[in-house]
Amino acid sequence: MALPSYASPLQRAWYYGFRTICTLIFIFLIVPILVILPLSFNAEDFFTFTPEMLRFDPAGYSLKHYRDFFSNSDWQNAVMNSLRIAPMATFLSVSFGTLAAIGLSQPHVPFRRAIMAILISPMIVPLIISAAGMYFFYSRIGLQGTYWGVVMAHAALGIPFVIITVTATLVGFDNSLTRAAANMGAGPVRTFFRIQMPLILPGVISGGLFAFITSFDEVVVVLFVGSAGQKTLPWQMFTGLREQISPTILAVATILIAISIALLTVVELLRRRSERLRGMSPG
Repeated sequence: MALPSYASPLQRAWYYGFRTICTLIFIFLIVPILVILPLSFNAEDFFTFTPEMLRFDPAGYSLKHYRDFFSNSDWQNAVMNSLRIAPMATFLSVSFGTLAAIGLSQPHVPFRRAIMAILISPMIVPLIISAAGMYFFYSRIGLQGTYWGVVMAHAALGIPFVIITVTATLVGFDNSLTRAAANMGAGPVRTFFRIQMPLILPGVISGGLFAFITSFDEVVVVLFVGSAGQKTLPWQMFTGLREQISPTILAVATILIAISIALLTVVELLRRRSERLRGMSPG
Protein backbone atom coordinates (compact mmCIF):
# COMPACT_ATOMS: atom_id res chain seq x y z
CA MET A 1 0.00 0.00 0.00
CA ALA A 2 1.54 3.31 -1.11
CA LEU A 3 1.83 6.26 1.21
CA PRO A 4 -0.77 8.95 0.34
CA SER A 5 0.50 12.37 -0.70
CA TYR A 6 -1.33 14.09 2.16
CA ALA A 7 0.41 12.04 4.88
CA SER A 8 1.85 14.01 7.78
CA PRO A 9 5.59 13.99 8.62
CA LEU A 10 4.89 11.68 11.56
CA GLN A 11 3.01 9.24 9.33
CA ARG A 12 5.83 9.31 6.80
CA ALA A 13 8.40 8.66 9.54
CA TRP A 14 6.38 5.69 10.81
CA TYR A 15 5.86 4.39 7.25
CA TYR A 16 9.55 4.33 6.36
CA GLY A 17 10.72 3.43 9.86
CA PHE A 18 8.41 0.42 10.05
CA ARG A 19 9.62 -0.89 6.69
CA THR A 20 13.24 -0.34 7.66
CA ILE A 21 12.77 -2.34 10.86
CA CYS A 22 11.01 -5.16 8.96
CA THR A 23 13.83 -5.23 6.40
CA LEU A 24 16.49 -5.45 9.12
CA ILE A 25 14.63 -8.26 10.87
CA PHE A 26 14.27 -10.10 7.55
CA ILE A 27 18.01 -9.75 6.88
CA PHE A 28 18.81 -10.90 10.43
CA LEU A 29 16.75 -14.07 9.93
CA ILE A 30 17.73 -14.90 6.35
CA VAL A 31 21.47 -14.11 6.19
CA PRO A 32 22.56 -17.04 8.43
CA ILE A 33 20.65 -19.39 6.12
CA LEU A 34 22.05 -17.85 2.94
CA VAL A 35 25.62 -18.16 4.24
CA ILE A 36 25.26 -21.95 4.28
CA LEU A 37 24.55 -22.17 0.55
CA PRO A 38 27.96 -21.08 -0.84
CA LEU A 39 29.82 -22.80 2.02
CA SER A 40 28.36 -26.14 0.94
CA PHE A 41 30.38 -25.82 -2.28
CA ASN A 42 33.66 -25.21 -0.44
CA ALA A 43 36.51 -27.22 -1.98
CA GLU A 44 38.20 -27.47 1.44
CA ASP A 45 37.01 -29.18 4.61
CA PHE A 46 36.35 -25.85 6.32
CA PHE A 47 33.27 -24.15 7.71
CA THR A 48 34.56 -20.73 6.64
CA PHE A 49 35.10 -18.93 3.35
CA THR A 50 38.54 -19.59 1.88
CA PRO A 51 40.53 -16.91 0.00
CA GLU A 52 39.77 -18.72 -3.26
CA MET A 53 36.04 -18.54 -2.56
CA LEU A 54 36.23 -14.83 -1.75
CA ARG A 55 38.04 -14.26 -5.05
CA PHE A 56 35.38 -16.37 -6.85
CA ASP A 57 38.14 -18.66 -8.04
CA PRO A 58 36.56 -21.84 -9.54
CA ALA A 59 39.27 -23.86 -7.78
CA GLY A 60 37.75 -22.85 -4.45
CA TYR A 61 34.42 -24.50 -5.23
CA SER A 62 33.60 -28.18 -5.43
CA LEU A 63 30.77 -30.71 -5.18
CA LYS A 64 32.81 -33.02 -2.94
CA HIS A 65 30.51 -32.59 0.06
CA TYR A 66 27.47 -33.49 -2.03
CA ARG A 67 29.28 -36.54 -3.42
CA ASP A 68 30.16 -37.58 0.11
CA PHE A 69 26.52 -37.26 1.14
CA PHE A 70 25.23 -39.44 -1.71
CA SER A 71 28.01 -42.02 -1.39
CA ASN A 72 28.37 -42.31 2.38
CA SER A 73 26.42 -45.24 3.82
CA ASP A 74 25.80 -43.51 7.17
CA TRP A 75 24.12 -40.55 5.50
CA GLN A 76 22.10 -42.70 3.15
CA ASN A 77 20.90 -44.94 5.98
CA ALA A 78 19.82 -41.82 7.86
CA VAL A 79 17.91 -40.61 4.81
CA MET A 80 16.17 -43.96 4.44
CA ASN A 81 15.19 -43.95 8.12
CA SER A 82 13.73 -40.45 7.75
CA LEU A 83 11.81 -41.52 4.65
CA ARG A 84 10.45 -44.55 6.51
CA ILE A 85 9.37 -42.55 9.55
CA ALA A 86 8.15 -39.19 8.20
CA PRO A 87 5.47 -40.44 5.72
CA MET A 88 3.87 -42.79 8.26
CA ALA A 89 3.94 -40.09 10.94
CA THR A 90 2.38 -37.68 8.45
CA PHE A 91 -0.36 -40.17 7.59
CA LEU A 92 -1.27 -40.59 11.26
CA SER A 93 -1.12 -36.83 11.87
CA VAL A 94 -3.40 -36.08 8.92
CA SER A 95 -5.88 -38.83 9.82
CA PHE A 96 -6.26 -37.96 13.50
CA GLY A 97 -5.81 -34.22 13.07
CA THR A 98 -8.47 -33.94 10.35
CA LEU A 99 -11.00 -35.94 12.36
CA ALA A 100 -10.26 -33.85 15.46
CA ALA A 101 -10.64 -30.58 13.55
CA ILE A 102 -13.96 -31.64 12.03
CA GLY A 103 -15.25 -32.77 15.41
CA LEU A 104 -14.17 -29.59 17.17
CA SER A 105 -15.78 -27.46 14.45
CA GLN A 106 -19.22 -28.68 15.55
CA PRO A 107 -20.90 -26.11 17.83
CA HIS A 108 -22.52 -28.72 20.08
CA VAL A 109 -19.19 -30.24 21.25
CA PRO A 110 -18.69 -29.39 24.95
CA PHE A 111 -15.41 -27.90 26.20
CA ARG A 112 -14.20 -27.26 22.66
CA ARG A 113 -11.68 -24.62 23.70
CA ALA A 114 -10.18 -26.79 26.43
CA ILE A 115 -9.89 -29.79 24.11
CA MET A 116 -8.33 -27.62 21.40
CA ALA A 117 -5.79 -26.25 23.88
CA ILE A 118 -4.82 -29.78 24.92
CA LEU A 119 -4.47 -31.01 21.34
CA ILE A 120 -2.23 -28.14 20.23
CA SER A 121 -0.16 -28.19 23.43
CA PRO A 122 2.77 -30.01 21.73
CA MET A 123 3.37 -26.76 19.82
CA ILE A 124 3.49 -24.76 23.06
CA VAL A 125 5.22 -27.05 25.55
CA PRO A 126 9.04 -26.94 25.25
CA LEU A 127 10.17 -29.83 23.07
CA ILE A 128 12.60 -31.17 25.65
CA ILE A 129 9.72 -31.61 28.12
CA SER A 130 7.61 -33.44 25.53
CA ALA A 131 10.58 -35.65 24.63
CA ALA A 132 11.26 -36.54 28.26
CA GLY A 133 7.58 -37.32 28.85
CA MET A 134 7.42 -39.51 25.76
CA TYR A 135 10.56 -41.35 26.84
CA PHE A 136 9.15 -42.29 30.25
CA PHE A 137 5.73 -43.16 28.82
CA TYR A 138 6.99 -45.23 25.88
CA SER A 139 9.54 -47.05 28.04
CA ARG A 140 6.68 -48.22 30.26
CA ILE A 141 4.61 -49.62 27.37
CA GLY A 142 7.54 -51.08 25.42
CA LEU A 143 7.66 -48.59 22.52
CA GLN A 144 10.86 -46.81 23.47
CA GLY A 145 13.58 -47.50 20.90
CA THR A 146 11.17 -48.93 18.32
CA TYR A 147 10.09 -47.75 14.88
CA TRP A 148 6.46 -47.30 15.92
CA GLY A 149 7.51 -45.39 19.01
CA VAL A 150 9.28 -42.77 16.87
CA VAL A 151 6.40 -42.67 14.40
CA MET A 152 3.81 -42.10 17.13
CA ALA A 153 5.99 -39.45 18.79
CA HIS A 154 6.38 -37.56 15.51
CA ALA A 155 2.66 -37.94 14.79
CA ALA A 156 1.87 -36.32 18.13
CA LEU A 157 4.06 -33.36 17.14
CA GLY A 158 2.42 -33.06 13.71
CA ILE A 159 -1.23 -33.30 14.75
CA PRO A 160 -1.44 -29.67 16.02
CA PHE A 161 -0.39 -28.34 12.60
CA VAL A 162 -3.10 -30.37 10.88
CA ILE A 163 -5.74 -29.28 13.38
CA ILE A 164 -4.90 -25.61 12.93
CA THR A 165 -4.84 -25.64 9.14
CA VAL A 166 -7.99 -27.75 8.76
CA THR A 167 -9.82 -25.67 11.36
CA ALA A 168 -8.91 -22.50 9.46
CA THR A 169 -10.28 -24.09 6.27
CA LEU A 170 -13.51 -25.09 8.01
CA VAL A 171 -14.17 -21.50 9.07
CA GLY A 172 -15.61 -20.68 5.64
CA PHE A 173 -17.24 -24.07 5.11
CA ASP A 174 -20.96 -23.99 4.25
CA ASN A 175 -22.63 -26.62 6.44
CA SER A 176 -25.78 -26.44 4.33
CA LEU A 177 -23.89 -28.54 1.74
CA THR A 178 -23.62 -31.50 4.12
CA ARG A 179 -27.26 -31.11 5.15
CA ALA A 180 -28.29 -31.09 1.49
CA ALA A 181 -26.27 -34.26 0.88
CA ALA A 182 -27.95 -35.93 3.86
CA ASN A 183 -31.37 -34.92 2.53
CA MET A 184 -30.46 -36.57 -0.79
CA GLY A 185 -29.79 -39.85 1.01
CA ALA A 186 -26.00 -39.76 1.31
CA GLY A 187 -24.55 -41.33 4.44
CA PRO A 188 -22.03 -39.56 6.72
CA VAL A 189 -19.00 -41.31 5.19
CA ARG A 190 -20.06 -40.62 1.61
CA THR A 191 -20.89 -37.02 2.48
CA PHE A 192 -17.48 -36.56 3.99
CA PHE A 193 -15.51 -37.91 1.02
CA ARG A 194 -17.73 -36.47 -1.75
CA ILE A 195 -18.68 -33.08 -0.28
CA GLN A 196 -16.56 -32.04 2.67
CA MET A 197 -13.15 -33.45 1.83
CA PRO A 198 -12.76 -31.80 -1.61
CA LEU A 199 -13.43 -28.37 -0.06
CA ILE A 200 -11.10 -28.78 2.92
CA LEU A 201 -8.45 -30.69 0.96
CA PRO A 202 -6.08 -27.67 0.63
CA GLY A 203 -6.03 -27.31 4.41
CA VAL A 204 -5.52 -31.05 4.88
CA ILE A 205 -2.59 -31.10 2.44
CA SER A 206 -1.07 -27.97 3.99
CA GLY A 207 -1.27 -29.51 7.45
CA GLY A 208 0.22 -32.73 6.10
CA LEU A 209 3.16 -30.84 4.60
CA PHE A 210 3.83 -29.08 7.90
CA ALA A 211 3.58 -32.40 9.73
CA PHE A 212 6.01 -33.97 7.25
CA ILE A 213 8.50 -31.13 7.68
CA THR A 214 8.19 -31.39 11.47
CA SER A 215 8.87 -35.12 11.41
CA PHE A 216 11.66 -34.91 8.82
CA ASP A 217 13.51 -32.12 10.68
CA GLU A 218 12.92 -33.25 14.27
CA VAL A 219 15.92 -34.37 16.34
CA VAL A 220 15.20 -33.87 20.06
CA VAL A 221 12.36 -36.39 20.39
CA VAL A 222 14.09 -39.04 18.29
CA LEU A 223 17.15 -38.77 20.55
CA PHE A 224 14.96 -39.67 23.53
CA VAL A 225 12.54 -42.14 21.95
CA GLY A 226 14.60 -43.70 19.13
CA SER A 227 17.54 -46.06 19.06
CA ALA A 228 20.53 -46.54 16.76
CA GLY A 229 18.25 -48.32 14.30
CA GLN A 230 16.11 -45.19 13.95
CA LYS A 231 18.93 -42.71 13.38
CA THR A 232 17.28 -40.09 11.18
CA LEU A 233 18.90 -37.42 9.00
CA PRO A 234 18.74 -34.66 11.67
CA TRP A 235 20.18 -37.12 14.19
CA GLN A 236 23.06 -37.85 11.81
CA MET A 237 23.62 -34.12 11.38
CA PHE A 238 23.67 -33.66 15.15
CA THR A 239 26.18 -36.49 15.45
CA GLY A 240 28.32 -34.95 12.71
CA LEU A 241 28.45 -31.63 14.55
CA ARG A 242 29.19 -33.19 17.92
CA GLU A 243 31.69 -35.88 16.97
CA GLN A 244 33.10 -35.47 13.46
CA ILE A 245 32.58 -31.80 12.48
CA SER A 246 31.89 -33.01 8.96
CA PRO A 247 31.45 -30.29 6.28
CA THR A 248 28.99 -32.64 4.58
CA ILE A 249 26.46 -31.17 7.00
CA LEU A 250 26.54 -27.97 4.92
CA ALA A 251 25.52 -29.89 1.80
CA VAL A 252 22.74 -31.67 3.69
CA ALA A 253 21.52 -28.37 5.12
CA THR A 254 21.41 -26.84 1.63
CA ILE A 255 19.35 -29.77 0.34
CA LEU A 256 16.93 -29.46 3.27
CA ILE A 257 16.59 -25.71 2.63
CA ALA A 258 15.68 -26.40 -0.99
CA ILE A 259 13.13 -29.03 0.07
CA SER A 260 11.62 -26.65 2.65
CA ILE A 261 11.30 -23.86 0.06
CA ALA A 262 9.58 -26.24 -2.36
CA LEU A 263 7.13 -27.44 0.30
CA LEU A 264 6.35 -23.91 1.48
CA THR A 265 5.70 -22.91 -2.13
CA VAL A 266 3.21 -25.76 -2.39
CA VAL A 267 1.56 -24.59 0.85
CA GLU A 268 1.18 -21.07 -0.53
CA LEU A 269 -0.33 -22.35 -3.77
CA LEU A 270 -2.78 -24.48 -1.79
CA ARG A 271 -3.71 -21.49 0.37
CA ARG A 272 -4.55 -19.44 -2.70
CA ARG A 273 -6.55 -22.33 -4.16
CA SER A 274 -8.48 -22.64 -0.91
CA GLU A 275 -9.32 -18.92 -0.99
CA ARG A 276 -10.54 -19.21 -4.58
CA LEU A 277 -12.74 -22.20 -3.72
CA ARG A 278 -14.28 -20.26 -0.83
CA GLY A 279 -14.74 -17.11 -2.94
CA MET A 280 -12.32 -15.03 -0.86
CA SER A 281 -10.12 -14.02 -3.81
CA PRO A 282 -10.61 -13.61 -7.55
CA GLY A 283 -9.91 -16.63 -9.76
